[in-house]
Amino acid sequence: MYNFLKYGGCCYICSSPCSFISNKALCDENRVQIFRLLQNGEKCACKLLEAMQCTQPTLSHHMKILCDSGLVVGRKEGKWMYYSISAEGTEIAVNALHELTKVSDSGECCCK
Repeated sequence: MYNFLKYGGCCYICSSPCSFISNKALCDENRVQIFRLLQNGEKCACKLLEAMQCTQPTLSHHMKILCDSGLVVGRKEGKWMYYSISAEGTEIAVNALHELTKVSDSGECCCK
């Protein structure tokens, strides 16, 4: 189970787990770049570090936010961490975005 509940449980917009943390995860251009690097499959942290041209603590900070959001999962093998995109986490984020952007057919004003 991802850390969605750690950040406040369910979203007040829809019934799916809260997605504000996944939105935060993709609001930073460095994390978006990391996410794009992971689109080609699992990557070792050393390869991400090389591609990002940043310090290890900076990469670690970004990876913590991405992993806490549930969009990325990490696994340790020996002394190295390997990261990949989480299908379950991205499905939750996509569903939450779909709920947030759904247009009501009722024609009623949401401000009432």
